[in-house]
Amino acid sequence: MTAKVIKTGKEHEAALDRIEAIMDAEPGTPEMDELEALTLLVETYEDGHYPMDLPDPIEAIKFRMEQKATS
Repeated sequence: MTAKVIKTGKEHEAALDRIEAIMDAEPGTPEMDELEALTLLVETYEDGHYPMDLPDPIEAIKFRMEQKATS
């Protein structure tokens, strides 16, 4: 797969499938270069299509405290 700008949900899914297929690429190989490029492209697509707001700081602290208490 050639890394290119992801514009559709279908392209996003294909990129995720390809990332999964080459996840164990060795450093310095063309597959690693492709993995790095695809990762950036997927991140850009997801930032634009699935934005995540930062949590409320107080709620984040409470959540962390609850996690700590149950572990």
